[in-house]
Amino acid sequence: MAASEDYLLRRNRRFARQMWGLAIKHDLLENLKSISKEFRFSISAGDLLLLNEHWYITHVGLIRLARRKRCRGILVEPAQEFCDPKEARWAFRATVYKSQTCRGFVGYGDADPSNVSLLVRGAEMRVAETRAVNRALRKAYGIGICSIEEIGTIPNPVGSLSRGNANGDGRGAGSKVRDRLCQIIRQHKLDPGLVKAYAIDFCGTKTLREATREQVENFVQQLADRAQKDRETLLCQLNSYSQPKEEGIA
Repeated sequence: MAASEDYLLRRNRRFARQMWGLAIKHDLLENLKSISKEFRFSISAGDLLLLNEHWYITHVGLIRLARRKRCRGILVEPAQEFCDPKEARWAFRATVYKSQTCRGFVGYGDADPSNVSLLVRGAEMRVAETRAVNRALRKAYGIGICSIEEIGTIPNPVGSLSRGNANGDGRGAGSKVRDRLCQIIRQHKLDPGLVKAYAIDFCGTKTLREATREQVENFVQQLADRAQKDRETLLCQLNSYSQPKEEGIA
């Protein structure tokens, strides 16, 4: 088991440096070591994300953990008193049963247009359900780090474009984001032209050059998250962009 833990840690460190750069702080690597050892989360499998110098667990990672721990079941039901379908406001109560005799660990999740990203506008009910399940699973298995689905908007990632490089021109940080985008496209075998069209639509601009740095950063993080969790749905959305514009993404 020790050898397996060491292999997972080395693999997580390697992927972390590939995805978020070599300048990851020592304390973040130490946190990664603890997380890897205790919960066996895998960065390459999409279990963890590093955003704004904080680790976040994903819904995929929590579900994978529940399967490894042989979770008995998860009951999810709407919290009717907090729901207002006309305002797209939803709340759910999730109860996780770790074993047949477990009395249950309860978590609540809510979502409305004010606390979800533009990418999932219109899917507030599903977001609320996912948040409830995530909170219940984190309680059940003693996970102190927040899940990415529980936050309302994507914070700036490590190596934010707005920080620029040592010379203050921003080209070094921009290169990191561009490289990350190209890596996502290669890793998940996405069509670059369709990704570019999707990016323009996501940013709400006529061309990518008109998009702000924060918009591009958020798009890259959202694309990575969707590609890891539900590639088939992402491909369907990409295919809807039948007439991509001529500007390249890189």
